[in-house]
Amino acid sequence: QVQLVESGGGSVQAGGSLRLSCVASGISFSERSMAWFRQAPGKRREWVANILASGTTSYANFAKDRFTISRDNAKSTVYLQMSRVRVEDTAVYSCNILGLNTWGKGTLVTVSS
Repeated sequence: QVQLVESGGGSVQAGGSLRLSCVASGISFSERSMAWFRQAPGKRREWVANILASGTTSYANFAKDRFTISRDNAKSTVYLQMSRVRVEDTAVYSCNILGLNTWGKGTLVTVSS
């Protein structure tokens, strides 16, 4: 059974940093491409970043130069390092295995001014 468990969310002031983690199980993690998405209150879920099995990364425009996606295949974990966060980054952040409709419960990030 494929499972994703996110953690690392919390409350942070604008301009601060957070690191989110997502542990995957039930898959050959090193062979899969992963992504982070987010959903702000009252808004649709939106893509944040991808990291392919090769390690190649890509980012939504709002995430470029502020967020960094990375992975540790030995730990079956994908990370999202968030820096210089903004109030508008407030959302539930979830990870996803590209190509699979499997989602964790997400982790809430709240940014205050």
